[in-house]
Amino acid sequence: MAVDVKIPPMGESITGGLLAAWLVQSGDAVRKGQPLFSYETDKVTSEGTAEIDGQLTIAVPAGTEVLVGQIVASIEAGAAGSVPAPSSPAVASVAPAPVVARLAKTEVNILNKSGPAAEISPAVRRIAAETGLNPAALEGSGKAGRVTKGDMLAALAGQSPILAVDSSASRTAAAPASVGVASASAPVVPVAAVIPSRDGRTSRKKMSPLRRKIAERLVQAKSETAMLTTFNEVNMAPVMELRKRHGEEFLKKYGVKLGFMSFFVKAAVQAMKEVPAINAQLDGEEIVENHFYDIGVAVGTDKGLMVPVVRDCDQLSFAAIEKSIGDYGKRARDGKIQLAELQGGIFTISNGGIYGSMLSTPILNHPQAAIMGLHNIVERPVAENGQVVIRPIMYLALSYDHRIIDGKEAVTFLVKVRQFIEDPQRLLFGV
Repeated sequence: MAVDVKIPPMGESITGGLLAAWLVQSGDAVRKGQPLFSYETDKVTSEGTAEIDGQLTIAVPAGTEVLVGQIVASIEAGAAGSVPAPSSPAVASVAPAPVVARLAKTEVNILNKSGPAAEISPAVRRIAAETGLNPAALEGSGKAGRVTKGDMLAALAGQSPILAVDSSASRTAAAPASVGVASASAPVVPVAAVIPSRDGRTSRKKMSPLRRKIAERLVQAKSETAMLTTFNEVNMAPVMELRKRHGEEFLKKYGVKLGFMSFFVKAAVQAMKEVPAINAQLDGEEIVENHFYDIGVAVGTDKGLMVPVVRDCDQLSFAAIEKSIGDYGKRARDGKIQLAELQGGIFTISNGGIYGSMLSTPILNHPQAAIMGLHNIVERPVAENGQVVIRPIMYLALSYDHRIIDGKEAVTFLVKVRQFIEDPQRLLFGV
């Protein structure tokens, strides 16, 4: 009995995404609960798992746009022992990921010689020479199965499967012995649809669903809000001294380092309590005032920026906040974050300082009304009691929707944050 492998539901607002990679190969034996593929939507990256033990047959190659509920493979129920990957051309035609048959420079030259390769058009030869894609690894849509320019471009864009070439029966002058099915023991990695220009000076690739959504939300925030940014600076010496005195003991007791972010989360919560306009958002013609403190903490990943939300920060200890941020950050970078963990935040903190940023104007995380940007800590000369001294200074930036937050409220909020950071004991007592 065969069981269909489908794209799982990811949330009410998600209807489809990108089948990013197969983690196993067609013909592999899989076990119930084993991850089979990674699936990237406009919000999160997740994994699909096997529902039963059996042998997997893949029907949709990696790099394909798919819909929720779409069948992408099947599992034939049976023993989950060692099952060799089929080697027949019929099975190879549904290889789980495009295995690009790359041509060495000398092999590309074969395409210009007589024989079977002579039937390849100049356009196909040019694309093969520029990209290394072997035409012999494609199913041609032209007359008598001839590979066309369109077939080559579709394969590079991930819109059609790239066939594995059998190392004996299917080899031609354009398909050398080095071209074949990927090793059955290694995970299959999807081919990035990167198309270089003829001179190699530029290349193109399709935006991922997540990157498209990020772009859409950034443009939305800029076009639908009256965004303004105000700045302040904070002396980090008191917090640094507190971390130096208690950091080692904190780590031993709670199993997590005492970072800067927990101080800023607590400071933001206390400042919002004193300036409640920051903890609001606009819904049509109504201002929604929030009476809870779910703070989003921006995390950079190789797929783009994600903002997991730490819930009820007003009720959490410093250790609980640090643990939550560390856990969310790791799972976001590993692609394990859940959609629900990215939703419902009322305010965002983004720390560009970890990348060396001196100053920036963060863009609102729509529909939130404000976002605070942290920056790197630099020793600077400052005036204290009529004397110039050196202090570790960080610049703070607050971007806000001027439609519902006035300048006075924005400035007051940042001043409050600065006061809490420069006198962190106040955070312990909420004063």
